[in-house]
Amino acid sequence: MTAVERLAEFAVKVPFEELSTGVREQLKIRVLDSLGCAIGGLSGRPLRLIHSYRSERQGHGRCTLVAGGCAEVERAAFYNGALARYLDFNDSYVAKGETCHPSDNLAPLLAAAETAGKDGRDLLTAMAVAYQVQCRLSDVAPVRAAGFDHTVQGSYAVAAGIARVLGFDVRVAANALALCGTALNALRVSRTGRRSEWQALAYPFMASCAIRLAFLAHAGISGPAEVIEGEKGLMDAITGVFEIDWPREELDRVPHTILKKYNSGIHAQTAIEAALELKRRHRFTPDEIERVEVEIFEVAYHTAGGGEDGDRTDGIDTREQAVESLPYLVAVAILDGQVMPEQYQLERIRRTDVQQMLRRVSIRPNSAYSERFPKEMPCRVQVVLRDGHVLAKEAWEYLGFVSQPMSWESCFQKFEQLAGPYTTPPQRREIADRISHLEDTAVQGLMRLLGEVRAPEELNPL
Repeated sequence: MTAVERLAEFAVKVPFEELSTGVREQLKIRVLDSLGCAIGGLSGRPLRLIHSYRSERQGHGRCTLVAGGCAEVERAAFYNGALARYLDFNDSYVAKGETCHPSDNLAPLLAAAETAGKDGRDLLTAMAVAYQVQCRLSDVAPVRAAGFDHTVQGSYAVAAGIARVLGFDVRVAANALALCGTALNALRVSRTGRRSEWQALAYPFMASCAIRLAFLAHAGISGPAEVIEGEKGLMDAITGVFEIDWPREELDRVPHTILKKYNSGIHAQTAIEAALELKRRHRFTPDEIERVEVEIFEVAYHTAGGGEDGDRTDGIDTREQAVESLPYLVAVAILDGQVMPEQYQLERIRRTDVQQMLRRVSIRPNSAYSERFPKEMPCRVQVVLRDGHVLAKEAWEYLGFVSQPMSWESCFQKFEQLAGPYTTPPQRREIADRISHLEDTAVQGLMRLLGEVRAPEELNPL
């Protein structure tokens, strides 16, 4: 068997019963978290533009859009996935050479499950498969250093999850995986240099394309069977040789994914935690600060601190720039005492106080911290005051990290905060209750509740 055939067999033959009770509960927490992010992202500028584009090209699909309306399965996957990703507040998986957001797979799986009339058992199993595929490929086949985006591994994860939720046989699943693995290899440029709105849309777009390719496979279109190990295939062209023994794989990666406590890129979470703790403990004012020094593991330095991915102090004037700027995130945490969606309003980003403060923040890599990554995310934040006092705090974990899992109750608090502006308390409780009993409900029932969410005025009328 080829590598893609072995992967296909793993994907379609996993029974729901193989999901441990712990994995099921962790999956539900991530569904709640991701849907909170989706509802919280409703007023984002890109989402308004996508909604307008979709309305101009109205189809007659039967998949529900968050906050109302229907669309074809691919467009629903794109729009709902963009909502979940826009805030950059959904979960992450961190490997030595790669970072991804496995809950990006939820929207396409919801769309496929809704259109096929599937239940929560099918959805949870497909999610576990998609999480496993994306995380394990991130472990052994990173693409970041070669200049490719993590959507490359994601294309296999979406295809595997779609194959499972729609009940494809091994042959059709293998063709779906082969088509997606061949066609959907994106460049990493969307996450380097000056950030654009595309960075939040890259995975949803790939997922919507993957659904279409999966349906083409179901219609009988074949793909290159040696897409992984063949000449000019994945290993030859991008990743180098790797091996995953799919028949021996367990569905164990879900608890190793991380929920975000703060609204920022994943690598900045501990620096924000340390900065906020210093502010709470010492109660200094911004005028007292001479400078702020951050030592952190190399991946954080390169992606958000001014390393390989570009400067993170100049031109921080949009949401996309700010959310991946470690100097901005530390500065706004010190000034505002939080890092939540409010810290990305344009008027907040461009205000003089934070623009001046971020230039007092310096970032440097620490090789000892890098050796502890990714099992920990160590950093040290040092605030040097004008009177000569030096205040320092080291952090390596936070609520939501693998070593401090976020409980259902803590996740629901985050859900309430994000979904609050667009829902009533009874709506939030009903959505959460439906998710907590997802094994016993139809996906269409959950989507009906999400369709009843109140959209911001900019999105009405639908």
